[in-house]
Amino acid sequence: MTVLHNDSDLHTAGNPELRRPAVSQTGIMTVFEHQRLTARDFAYVTDFEWLLAQEFAVFGIKRKRGQWQLQVGHYIGIVHLPSGMVLEILPKRMAATNTPPQRQSPSKQQRAISRTRLWVQRMLADLIASNDSSPQTLPNSKHLGQFGRHAAPLPINALPLSDWLIQQFLQGLTQHPPTQHYQTQIDNQTSLQGRLVIKAQLQRNLLQPHKFVCERSVLSQEMLANRLIKSALEQLSPLLQTSVRFRRIGAQLSTTWQRISALHTHELTQLATVYQQAKRQFAMQPLHANAMQGAQQLLEMAYWLLRQSSVAGANGIAPPAIKQRPPSLRLCLLLDMNQAFEQWASLRIAALFRRVSTDYQPLFQAQRVWLNDEEGRACLSIRPDLLIYQTPPDNDNSTHTDHKAKAITDRAGCYSHVIDIKWKTLANAAAISPSDAYQLASYAQAYQAPQAWLVYPVQDDTQQPTRLRQLPVTEALASKVPDYATLWLIPFNVNTGTINKGSDLLP
Repeated sequence: MTVLHNDSDLHTAGNPELRRPAVSQTGIMTVFEHQRLTARDFAYVTDFEWLLAQEFAVFGIKRKRGQWQLQVGHYIGIVHLPSGMVLEILPKRMAATNTPPQRQSPSKQQRAISRTRLWVQRMLADLIASNDSSPQTLPNSKHLGQFGRHAAPLPINALPLSDWLIQQFLQGLTQHPPTQHYQTQIDNQTSLQGRLVIKAQLQRNLLQPHKFVCERSVLSQEMLANRLIKSALEQLSPLLQTSVRFRRIGAQLSTTWQRISALHTHELTQLATVYQQAKRQFAMQPLHANAMQGAQQLLEMAYWLLRQSSVAGANGIAPPAIKQRPPSLRLCLLLDMNQAFEQWASLRIAALFRRVSTDYQPLFQAQRVWLNDEEGRACLSIRPDLLIYQTPPDNDNSTHTDHKAKAITDRAGCYSHVIDIKWKTLANAAAISPSDAYQLASYAQAYQAPQAWLVYPVQDDTQQPTRLRQLPVTEALASKVPDYATLWLIPFNVNTGTINKGSDLLP
């Protein structure tokens, strides 16, 4: 289902008569993960042809029944199309109703889209905050720290992802105007100001003694950090011009930053180097701690925007090489939904364990060698999404050194939970795939954890945790089934950001 809408209108492309709807005022075209798109789903056929020509890794291209199709991959985000419209990609629908989306009324479809936007924005806000506080815990979120720790409060009626993105960037610009620094400037002028450069004076003004080559320090806004932020503002300008909500404030901020020059083409090709130089330059500014943190977050967001736009394909959080570089780069911000959900659920579940007891210590994607050959060479490693290590209780009769040594010795037996997180729908326990079951059982055996969880997304609290029992092959082996092989299917409610009946599973 393709949706072109404003705050009150919703048109579907499932019906042939409605496949070329009128362009709405906001110009947002909403589609879903794994959806198939044809030329008839677009208000402008040129947008579809442009997407075909780019060969983005995000979209699969197929020809079926004499027409080309684009299949959206497992990504969410926005793409600014040549017509000026914004393609908004939301997560796939998780069935919370028996009514197919095509048969739902426009109002119900709009409410479903609004709910999806809300929890997606909440997920991104959580990932952003976690990246600011502990960037080393979640390696896959290194490009998500672009909106700042204090993201704008979520509205009751969820904004489209493109408007939400603009809102976060403009919030940073409003709070942090262009900074100034002293820059050395050499001029050949008729008045003596600053320090006279003797060597240059003799070379240039030997026959014109009325001029002076002077070196002086002047306050300037032409620092790399400001120029990088200005380039990101120019990148967002097409969205600002089409956004009714932010057009006025965007025009005001553009005036504030108007006198600053953007990065030129050569600097954009060396964007990573320019960013590192801008960070060092920013760190030398005499700013208070809070102002410095906010300014650095704004710089990180600007860098992320330019980096994603420069590759134009944005294949998830770590974009690969693009087969064909588009002639004109457009804003293309896309995230791998598998990684984003795994990281979000890991954060929320880890916080749940911390609230239960301080003895629980979460380990995010801790990798260890699982299989060796006879010569001790590593053959296979495993890396669960989340490990919960339970600290042994303190023993007052032992010294601190003895306790520390015992904790290290008993560490292999102190993993209470090993958790694997999947962005897939499970209608019931029988829907679990053999590969997921084998993986979960292997994790439980490798870490000797009392509980092994497979976490999957849901939209309500209808589904409850399900315990899976491992049955022995024969009755003679029944007594030999290890105690640490207790497997659970755990539904994670994306609308509440927590597992269903989580407190009942924890001691």
